[in-house]
Amino acid sequence: MSDFDAVRFISAMSRSGHNGMLGIEYHGHGPDWTELALPYRADLIGDPGTGILASGPIITLMDMATSISCWLKSGAFRPQATLDLRIDYLRPAEPGKTVIGRGECYKLTRRMAFVRGEAHDGDPAHPVAHVAGTFMFTAVD
Repeated sequence: MSDFDAVRFISAMSRSGHNGMLGIEYHGHGPDWTELALPYRADLIGDPGTGILASGPIITLMDMATSISCWLKSGAFRPQATLDLRIDYLRPAEPGKTVIGRGECYKLTRRMAFVRGEAHDGDPAHPVAHVAGTFMFTAVD
């Protein structure tokens, strides 16, 4: 049984800090994955002429979704550092649409967590981006 409460954690983080400023919200989770939502807002547009969201908020969304997936898989919040988070943008998110970020922790060791995920704006079969990353736990049991 997991001691990590993803819904409570996401609720708290969405009220403050960087994630709160971006308006990132809970969307769903399972034993080793989480989905977060980044609602479209005009102040998050990268190029005003296009209406397309900037890449920074999507990077934050995916970093948090993959981070939470590690805590879900391990069953507890563990301080960690993002060692590598590769994001392959496949296309721009459509203006006006919420971006959903899904992160999955597919391998967990004593010191490391390996993650993958994708972002989409309504159709998971038509992703905006794929991510792959590695986290290092900064405190080991």
